[in-house]
Amino acid sequence: MATERMPNPAMLVPEAMEALMAVNRAITGAGVDGGLLALSHLRASQVNGCGPCVAGGVHQARQHGLTDEQVHAVAAWRETPWFSDEQRAALALTEAVTRLADRPDPVPDHVWDLAAKHFDQKELAALLLNIAITNAFNRLNAPTRQQAGQW
Repeated sequence: MATERMPNPAMLVPEAMEALMAVNRAITGAGVDGGLLALSHLRASQVNGCGPCVAGGVHQARQHGLTDEQVHAVAAWRETPWFSDEQRAALALTEAVTRLADRPDPVPDHVWDLAAKHFDQKELAALLLNIAITNAFNRLNAPTRQQAGQW
C-alpha cells in the first residue's frame, strides 16, 4: 500500500470542498434513486482505481439497500443477473463517460439511447453530474494516494 502524498486537495482549499459537496447535494435532490447513484459512483471508482471512493460507494450502496450480490458483482455487472435494466443502463453510461478516451465515439448512441429510455432529461442530468463528480473525486484521490477509511 502506497502512502498518502498529501491531504486531499479539496480539503486544502475548503471552498472547493464546499462547492463539490453542494453539487453532491443537488444530485441527491434531483429524484434519482440513491442506490442507483451509489452503483454508478462505485463502478466509476472501480474503473479509476480510487480506493476511498470504492469504499464509500460500497457503504452508500449498502445504506440504500443494494444486495451483497450487487455490491460484490458490480465490476462484472454484464455477466450477472442481479441488476435491473435501469441499473444496467446507468452502469453502461457510467463506464462510457468514465472512459472517454477509450474509443473515438466516447458515448456511443446505443449507450446513450438505452439510458435515455430509462431516464428523463433531469434524471440523465443528475446521473451525468454524479458520474462527473465521482470522476472529479477519483482524480483528486488517486494521484495524491488517499487511503480508504481515512475520511
